[in-house]
Amino acid sequence: MSKLIGAAHFELDNVVWKRSPAGDTRRSDREKREILKDIIVSDTWIIEGTHTDDWIEDSLVNADLIILLDPAYKIRNIRIIKRFMFQKLKIETANYTPSLRIFLRMFKWNRYFEHTAKPFIFDRFSAYGHKMIIVENKLDVIEYLTFLKRNSEAG
Repeated sequence: MSKLIGAAHFELDNVVWKRSPAGDTRRSDREKREILKDIIVSDTWIIEGTHTDDWIEDSLVNADLIILLDPAYKIRNIRIIKRFMFQKLKIETANYTPSLRIFLRMFKWNRYFEHTAKPFIFDRFSAYGHKMIIVENKLDVIEYLTFLKRNSEAG
């Protein structure tokens, strides 16, 4: 997406966590808000993540478009398996050391996301419905952004 629209890409996990070789430490809400503020003052930006705490509010207010990527539960489980395998084979990099414990936690997180977090997100983000789309896959996002780009170029 960032290549398609020429925007910088930021992971919310890297806002939450201060990364270091000695291990990750969680930033305070104040620190997270400051980092996020630095991101959203630029003209174009993309942030991704499933964080829903109050510190992300400014990004929602300032976003031109909010895309909720909502693949099916089973698809997310398959992606957890693929990601773990790719990380263990060093085909894909990770911001953490892939372990069996983290791998199993991802399935627990996916179940929690499906039954608890996702309904909360849909409810919380309803105030931004005028600038929000819900898609199931990356192709839907690319098609939508391509459509927007064509329309803006046509005037």
